Amino acid sequence: MAKKTVSEIIVDTLIAAGVKRVYGVVGDSLNGITDVIRAREGIEWIHVRNEEAGAFAAGAEAHITGSLAVCAGSCGPGNTHLLNGLYDCHRSKVPVLAIAAQIPSVEIGSQYFQETHPELTFKECSDYCELIGHPDQAVRTTEIAIRTALGKRGVAVLVVPGDISHQSAEAPEPQLPSWRSATLHPAAEDVQAAADLLNSCEKITIMAGAGCAAAHAELLQVAEALGAPIVHALRGKESVEGNNPYDVGLSGLLGFTSGYDALMDCDAMLMLGTDFPYRQFLPQETRTVQVDIRAEHIGRRTRVEVGLVGDVAATLRALLPQLQPKIDRAHLENALENYRETRKSLDELATGEPGDTSMHPQYVARLLNEQAAEDAIFTCDVGTPTIWTARYLRMNGKRRLIGSFNHGSMANAMPQALGAQLAAPGRQVIALAGDGGFAMLMGELLTLRQLKVPVKIVIFNNGSLAFVELEMKASGIIQYGTELDNPNFAALAEAAGVRGIRVTDPADLPAALAEMLAHPGPVVLDAVVKRTELSMPPSIQKEQVLGFSLYTLKAIMSGRGDEVLELAKTNLFR
Repeated sequence: MAKKTVSEIIVDTLIAAGVKRVYGVVGDSLNGITDVIRAREGIEWIHVRNEEAGAFAAGAEAHITGSLAVCAGSCGPGNTHLLNGLYDCHRSKVPVLAIAAQIPSVEIGSQYFQETHPELTFKECSDYCELIGHPDQAVRTTEIAIRTALGKRGVAVLVVPGDISHQSAEAPEPQLPSWRSATLHPAAEDVQAAADLLNSCEKITIMAGAGCAAAHAELLQVAEALGAPIVHALRGKESVEGNNPYDVGLSGLLGFTSGYDALMDCDAMLMLGTDFPYRQFLPQETRTVQVDIRAEHIGRRTRVEVGLVGDVAATLRALLPQLQPKIDRAHLENALENYRETRKSLDELATGEPGDTSMHPQYVARLLNEQAAEDAIFTCDVGTPTIWTARYLRMNGKRRLIGSFNHGSMANAMPQALGAQLAAPGRQVIALAGDGGFAMLMGELLTLRQLKVPVKIVIFNNGSLAFVELEMKASGIIQYGTELDNPNFAALAEAAGVRGIRVTDPADLPAALAEMLAHPGPVVLDAVVKRTELSMPPSIQKEQVLGFSLYTLKAIMSGRGDEVLELAKTNLFR
């Protein structure tokens, strides 16, 4: 049996698993790994400016391909930079392996330069996290990490001391037995109980999430049988919204009145593949059937009468023959009419007045939706870009949508777009970035230029951490610490060697978007939008009404009445 270094064992096993690239920043404790990557064909090192971006990019690649993606960080601060991106990957349930280099093994425990304990640091954001403390561990530990990441659709972390990475061990040829994911079926008795409950109720609403990604046909068949409107969670948008005559929009903080009302007006809710976290937007007294592949998700957001642990598509196929078709379609028709009215109201806000000095952000998102390719991949930053994405980008079964929807991190859009574009080089990839999020990892613009990756970045430049300001106003607090003194992002991009376009007048936006999408390389479109645009949730609580009243009073009394006037001009007088 031939001998290989630990670095060779790791890299060759990754190649055998189909890994094409590793995202990271080089460092001395990673030299063994990077030197092997340099010498191998079929795998490349993607040099990012910050390891956090590398983890986000790897997560986006895993989203797009469904295959294992890899990121790496050198010892100490190099791998702790991975932490935020890996939390996002872990909570989004995408298969990512992280290589966390460690200080020399003989120095561990001595408070050596850059010493941390990655096997503890990454424990909470991974399904597998182990230290390779001896070369003979390398083969088995690497294979276990890969199988865990793929099998659990989550994060695995290999902690590798720099000196160990250069040491040798006997190593067979990498052997990763192929397997197909098993389809989990619920017990027949539970399926019957769910059918009995649904057959006994008149007004049923479906709440559908990311678990419906491979169950679109079954979802529509069940909705037809039950006469049920379909509300979707944000992570379910890309797989549920398209080609769906029963869709009535989102619910939750970013959602539509129609989605919220459809849930609150039902006497039975069928939750499918969603761990929707906002309990205040779910009915708590309604009879509920929940289907999820993870048993621990059942009943943790609302009380569930019948829980079905299983694959959504397989469960719906088992359930469908036992359902009694609903003759009365009033609940469905009312929900669809409500959605049409809500959609009309939202679209009326997405307008632009030629000659205005800034734009409504809804107008930017609406036009982008109209001009983007039918199979475009979108990424969006947390905050107001997610709001406008959720409300104005339409999914059609071909488009993809990636964001930090569970972890809720800023600065995810641009690095996720990088990973998506490398994974799908022939597709249009567009990042909807906030000005705060873009600035936070702005160095990755240089990565796009260096790698010549044609990502298009639309910055919603409102000069503030706008979603935080909305939260403050809803709580009756004068905004503080949220203002952003931004540069001209288009000029900044041009200085970095990237095409930059700045738009302030709505009349110039259609042509600017067309120019951006036609350009063969990376582009930054700096869209100057109104800071005071409000985004109301579908249900306004009395505490929020009181909060806005207090905010208005405090603003006027502190001499900031101009803010209140601008708020009214932007949101009321149009």
